[in-house]
Amino acid sequence: MVLADVLGPFDLIVVLIVALLIFGGSKLPKVARSLGTATQEFKRGAQEGPKRTTSEPPSPESPSSDDASS
Repeated sequence: MVLADVLGPFDLIVVLIVALLIFGGSKLPKVARSLGTATQEFKRGAQEGPKRTTSEPPSPESPSSDDASS
């Protein structure tokens, strides 16, 4: 799902103008770069998530005799 599929061209222009007013021209590239990095990390984590859940969970530890004597 791409943002352009959800919003029309006029909506995208309005969003860009509002972002420009909020963040300013000098900070906008930084914000876009960090948003892209966050998106990549999210996608990478979403792909690795199912791989981790397919492995067996660690077995619970049995209580040691030290805990029973206290």
